[in-house]
Amino acid sequence: MACAEYSFHVPSLEELVGVLQKGLKDNFADVQVSVVDCPDLTKEPFTFPVKGICGKTRIAEIGGVPYLLPLVNKKKFMPVIQTESDHKPSVNGSYFARVNPADGGCLLEKYSEKYHDFGCALLANLFASEGQPGKVIEVKAKRRTGKLNLVTCMRETLEKHYGDKPVGMGGTFVIEKGKVKTHIMPAEFSSCPLNSDEEVNKWLRFYEMKAPLVCLPVFVSRDPGFDLRLEHTHCFSHHGEGGHYHYDTTPDTVEYLGYFLPAEFLYRIDQPKETHSFGRD
Repeated sequence: MACAEYSFHVPSLEELVGVLQKGLKDNFADVQVSVVDCPDLTKEPFTFPVKGICGKTRIAEIGGVPYLLPLVNKKKFMPVIQTESDHKPSVNGSYFARVNPADGGCLLEKYSEKYHDFGCALLANLFASEGQPGKVIEVKAKRRTGKLNLVTCMRETLEKHYGDKPVGMGGTFVIEKGKVKTHIMPAEFSSCPLNSDEEVNKWLRFYEMKAPLVCLPVFVSRDPGFDLRLEHTHCFSHHGEGGHYHYDTTPDTVEYLGYFLPAEFLYRIDQPKETHSFGRD
């Protein structure tokens, strides 16, 4: 399986604070960006397997949307390499959301309670680190006044400022108040070719989900030539909702709290040879 490596531009945290503060102010009424100690992410609402997001930060993009659309390529079910730290076994703390066959709602389950592997299918956008405590960028944003969601606003802000020096970032944020538009893929892959965003949206199942929601974003300011999905964010909760985050639907009341770090390297794994631009929202 082919893997290409790329070194991101890595600004200092202090520099990123200034850039993001300015950009987010154009899209949210109340913004506060600062450098802080990463909170203990093993505690609620995060409940991650590790305490932080620091140490040897990486972004990996595996496969891509062309393996899903127009028709699924069922040969692209791939293992994810496990790593161990200090001789401790890897822990899969993931959740997965599916359409509840009983009522069409969201059914959110802990992956490790049903499966015991570390695989993925077709595509994945991952932010990886040693999971250590350390300094991170804290973002507080309330009351959306612009049209962009939080992740898109941060990514476009970085692109505008850094241009042809791609910056990759990841971490986590909590939607503390408000509601968001999400989607979940149907249980069955489409048997008919899906050749546009409109056709894809008719196939997906969309929901409005309520806070609090814990989100895991991965975003890159500009594609350095690897056919990247520039942003991808999934979310989970402790009240049974989760899925793919699109944007908040309650701009007057929404509140975000997030912790982010720039990635040092990109690993582009099994890049599709044939590509297209739809299905990446």
